[in-house]
Amino acid sequence: MGISTEKTATEDWFPELYRTRVRSQRTRRCVIDVPSKENAPQIQHTLLGIELKVGRRRFSCPDLPTARYIRVFARIGCKEFAIPYDITKISAIADELESSLERTLLTSLGDTSKRNKTLRQMRLEIQSMGSGDDVPAFKKTIKGKRG
Repeated sequence: MGISTEKTATEDWFPELYRTRVRSQRTRRCVIDVPSKENAPQIQHTLLGIELKVGRRRFSCPDLPTARYIRVFARIGCKEFAIPYDITKISAIADELESSLERTLLTSLGDTSKRNKTLRQMRLEIQSMGSGDDVPAFKKTIKGKRG
């Protein structure tokens, strides 16, 4: 008897991936000023580093995986969202979120009203989960008194 690796439609839903893969761990808040609609963000490699361009606005990114991660949220018009604090996890999560978004948008190909409604629903669900704290909380350990 083998283990099934197929995902259900609910597990592949973008906000569900955000809840289980991002919000379930330590995160930090990201706020970007993008229109609340579908956008066409572009990652640009400049002399000063990596930037994400959304319309006429540019956002500096520390590395390519983070730029890819932010691009997914900029594409659907999310202004506030959480980013995993552990930078080693960002690339894999960005892959999953990009794939989920592409599959979702392919189902509404040609139907603009359905597509806009789906993106609006995604934004609302992500907003309801929150974007986390500006700085992640760290556990403070109290050591016994010396002496």
